[in-house]
Amino acid sequence: MTFNTKFKTEYTDFTLSPFTGLTRDSFLAAAKYLLRGFFSGIASLDAPPVVTRTEFDITYPHKNISAEQYDRERRAEIFEGLARSFFIAAPVICEDPDFTVGDINIREYYKEHVLRVASSGNDESAGSYEDMKKSAGGDPYMCFQQTVETCALVICLDTCEKQIWDSYTKAEQDTIAEFLTGYGHNYTVPQNWRLFNMLDLAFLHRHGYPIDEDIMLDHALAIKNYYVGNGWFRDGQSFDYYSCWAFNVYAPIWCKQYGYENMPELASFFEAASNELVKTFTGYFGRNGFVNMWGRSGIYRNAATSPLAANFFLKNPTADPGMCRRIASGALLQFLEREDFLSSGVPSLGFYGQFPPLVQGYSCAESPLWLGKAFLCLELPKDHPFWTAVEKDNFEGLSGNDVRTFVLDGPGLVFSNHAANGETVLRTGKVMKHKNDLHGICNYGKLCYNTDFPWDSAFIKEKGIIPMQYTIKDETMDVPHTANTLFYAGVENDVFYRRAFFDHGPETEMHWLNAIDLADFTVPLGVFRADRIRLVRKPAVVTLSSYGFPDKNAEVRRVEKNGAVAYVLKGKDGRGRDISLAMTVFNGFDEEGYETSLGTNPDGKDSLIVFAKAHRNKAYSAKEGYLLFSQVITSAEGRDFTEDELFSLNEITYASESDRAFGYPTLVLKDGRRMRICFDGIEDRLKI
Repeated sequence: MTFNTKFKTEYTDFTLSPFTGLTRDSFLAAAKYLLRGFFSGIASLDAPPVVTRTEFDITYPHKNISAEQYDRERRAEIFEGLARSFFIAAPVICEDPDFTVGDINIREYYKEHVLRVASSGNDESAGSYEDMKKSAGGDPYMCFQQTVETCALVICLDTCEKQIWDSYTKAEQDTIAEFLTGYGHNYTVPQNWRLFNMLDLAFLHRHGYPIDEDIMLDHALAIKNYYVGNGWFRDGQSFDYYSCWAFNVYAPIWCKQYGYENMPELASFFEAASNELVKTFTGYFGRNGFVNMWGRSGIYRNAATSPLAANFFLKNPTADPGMCRRIASGALLQFLEREDFLSSGVPSLGFYGQFPPLVQGYSCAESPLWLGKAFLCLELPKDHPFWTAVEKDNFEGLSGNDVRTFVLDGPGLVFSNHAANGETVLRTGKVMKHKNDLHGICNYGKLCYNTDFPWDSAFIKEKGIIPMQYTIKDETMDVPHTANTLFYAGVENDVFYRRAFFDHGPETEMHWLNAIDLADFTVPLGVFRADRIRLVRKPAVVTLSSYGFPDKNAEVRRVEKNGAVAYVLKGKDGRGRDISLAMTVFNGFDEEGYETSLGTNPDGKDSLIVFAKAHRNKAYSAKEGYLLFSQVITSAEGRDFTEDELFSLNEITYASESDRAFGYPTLVLKDGRRMRICFDGIEDRLKI
């Protein structure tokens, strides 16, 4: 049976929810809608929780692997399908234990299959930690996907404790507990995975099973020491939503289930971190609640809203309930209302539709169901303020051309809410990826991420075009190179400073690397750039590109004024909304245009990309200039940009000729602002 029906919003109340109309009943209806899609591919109560696969080159079970490895991956996929769909099913089971899809009673299905994955000797068994370790050749430090899913399992078993856990016999409970004990006490990945072990142990402890409290303490202290400030935790070399939907979701659940009673000092720390996060986290989303496509595992989509609900699991939450529900509801509609959201009944392997450039090899067909974490809000009772407060605008206090900017030095993130177009623009500052990892660079190293213009994966090699990035090509290169490392240098006088290194690696001293000192600031509809190039070798061509515009048939107009050139695009996005984009180059470039890219945009498949090129020919020449001035502005309302919006720069002044050469201009804008660009001290401030 196929299920690709578009979600129809039910149970609306536009008095309680003036922006979206969604209520708690709407979320329950959305959860049931997703379950109907998931179970449309499951033939019977006896069938495993595995859906029709549509992608075979990236996701697991992988091609050309040994029979032993295939067996491990197949078992992991079954467990993943069960545990991640359980996030969506658990609150439904609590509210409606008799809910069925076709002939399948959902409560009975999860009761049966949870026991199967935890038991040995059947085709669905996930395998004990000890058995998995043996099958992997005995590597003493091996970690397994099953550890991830045990965490989802215990959260969901707690959610519907009365309906499922209490219905097991003591012997069945012991079987599940033994399975959890193995994964909870053994090796895990030394980052956010430690929280999976902590929640496994918390579940066991709460249900009377023995745990090693020293292991629990070690994990909890390690998590505490990943903290960087602003509510964020470091999870590897880069920052993304993982820091939030892992650390700031699992830690509050751990506080509630174990920490407050047994480790109150650490619980207090995690509570404070969550409260610090929610001071600014609502600012990451567009005025419509849209999630920015940024960081790994974008297939989890609106799971990015889960830290907002999780704050209310704490004893002393400080999040604004009306604003949190507005964002959670807007993000839910961002995806469920799209025709291309589902593939074979489940969320597609992409951001909107299928989009392989976004997908990681650790994912399987069922992985997108991790977005079920967005339904953790249903654990909050009907009379909780999250559901009873009136929706509040997350751009509250902004109007006209107002821009509100957030600066987070800890994770090196700067993001801005733009009242004039309702969009949020995110700029990242602490990024380090391998020079050949274009996938990782797209996820983390774009110059800007926009809630209405998701990143485009195009790489037009012959033109040096990569959307919303610089490329550099000199005579030593076969193809243009893009920056793989961004160092954060903070914000001074409303200007955000970073340094982008090209082909960066620990084996090469920075003085042998091409680089660009990045300086940018907000304008009402976007971001203005005043960047300084640092080329090691010339001749070279530096290319800057706009966001991908998801309509290859868009109207394109070229406008020129006083030597500045703007390319203006008007068309439709994947929802059929009128959208517009303009890229203006003011100084330092000597060529501009636009190109078409096919199959690289998650919103419209094919796209247009505006670009500008700067040719630098002489090995050492101050007169050739180092500064590049440009801006990109956007609108998801299809507005016609005014002349002052297109050409926002009124004048460039320099205190001296050396300032002109080495990059110390004052930019006088049409709105009256005087923005001084000063790279002095950047060497001292660079952070990763």
